[in-house]
Amino acid sequence: MAKALTAKGIENIKPTAQRREVPDGLIPGLYFTIQPSGKQSWAYRYRFNGRPRKFTIGPYPSIDIKTARDRAREAFRLIGEKIDPGVEKKASRAKAMLPANDLVEAVIARFVTIYAKPRMRPVSAHEVERILMKEVATAWPRRRLSEISDTDVNTLLDGIVARGSPITANRTLAWLRRLCSWAKGRKLLTANPCDGVEAPADEIARDRFLSDDELLAVWRAAEAQEPPYDAFLKLLILTGARRNEVAEMKWSEVNCETKTWVLPKERAKNKRAHEIPLSDLAFDILQACPRIDGSDLVFTLNGKNRITAFHLTKQRVDALMPDDVLPWTLHDLRRTFASGCARLGIAIHVVEALLNHKSGAIKGVAAVYNRHDYAPEKQSAVATWANYVSALVSGETQSNVRHITKT
Repeated sequence: MAKALTAKGIENIKPTAQRREVPDGLIPGLYFTIQPSGKQSWAYRYRFNGRPRKFTIGPYPSIDIKTARDRAREAFRLIGEKIDPGVEKKASRAKAMLPANDLVEAVIARFVTIYAKPRMRPVSAHEVERILMKEVATAWPRRRLSEISDTDVNTLLDGIVARGSPITANRTLAWLRRLCSWAKGRKLLTANPCDGVEAPADEIARDRFLSDDELLAVWRAAEAQEPPYDAFLKLLILTGARRNEVAEMKWSEVNCETKTWVLPKERAKNKRAHEIPLSDLAFDILQACPRIDGSDLVFTLNGKNRITAFHLTKQRVDALMPDDVLPWTLHDLRRTFASGCARLGIAIHVVEALLNHKSGAIKGVAAVYNRHDYAPEKQSAVATWANYVSALVSGETQSNVRHITKT
C-alpha cells in the first residue's frame, strides 16, 4: 500500500525521462504527476458510468497537498450524486468565460446608475446603493444574479435578522426585489428570485406625534441650541417640511416679498416643485439666521456645506426633554404639524397641500380638473399653526401647558 504523500516527500520526487504518476496513499484515485520537464500537477482518476475518467485538479505548488485532497474529496462527492466532476469543471470554466455583466455587484452598479439616481434624491439613491452593496454584494461575491434562488434570498435575510437588524432585512428585500424586477426587464433574469419571499419582519406604520407638552419642550430645547440649529428645529416645527428639505434650504429659494419658500422639484421627494408659505413667526426666525457672504445656503456653518449633525442635535435636544417623554424622531415633527393643523380645523386637502402630498381627499374627475394650489388657504393655515405654537410657548391661552425650565 502506498504511503501518504507529504510536502517533503514531494520535494524528493525527481523528474525522469518518462512521465510519472505517484499515488497518494491517503486519498484513493489522487495522483501527483511530474513531467520530464519538471512540471508538477495533481490529477484524480475515477470511473463514471463504467468508464475510466481523469479529472485534472491543477498545478503544484500553487495547489498544495491539502487543497488537492479537498478537491479530490469534492470530486468523489459529485460522483456519488451522479455528477461527472470532469464535465462539471468544463461547464464551470465555460461559465466563467461568459461576460461578467450579470455578476451581482455589476448589476447593482448599473441599477443604481441607470434606475435609482435619475429617479431619486441623491441621499436616497446613496442609501439604496449602500444597502445593496453592503447586504447583497458582500454576501454573494462573484455570484451571477441568474444563479440566485429564493433559498439564497431567504438565507440572506435570515442572516440579517439573526444579527439583530430585522428592519434592514425588510429594506434589503424591498430593494433586491426591485433590482431583480429591473434586471428581468433587461433580460438578465427569466424569473425574479424574490417572488414569493415574504418580508422577514412585521412593521407597524409610525403614528407618533408630539403632544402639546412635548412640542413645547422641543421648542424650549431648540432655543438652547447653537445657531443655526436653533432656527433649523423651529422651522421643522412651523413648516412641516422634511428634515433634508429644510437643511438644504437656500436664500435664493425664499421670496421675502411674498414670504414664501419655493422648494425646487429637484429637492422634493415627489419631484414636484412646492411653494411653502412662511408665517410671520417662521419668516422672522429665518431672517434672524446668520448669513455667510457668498453662500446661498441658509443652514450652514462654513458656507460650503449644509448642516449634517442631526443625530448629535437630537441627542442634545433629548437631554433637555422631560424624562417621561417617549422616543421620537425629527420626522415626527412633520406628523405633529399635520395632526396639529387638522386639530385646529384646517381642511385635510389643505394640510396635504402643505405637505406636498397628492391629496387623497379629492378623487375621480375632481382630482383631474382641480388645479387650485390653495395658496391663500395654505397661508392662513401656517399662520393659524404658528399662532397656536406661539400660544404654547407664551402660555397666553394654553393654561394647561406645563412649562419646561431650560437647564
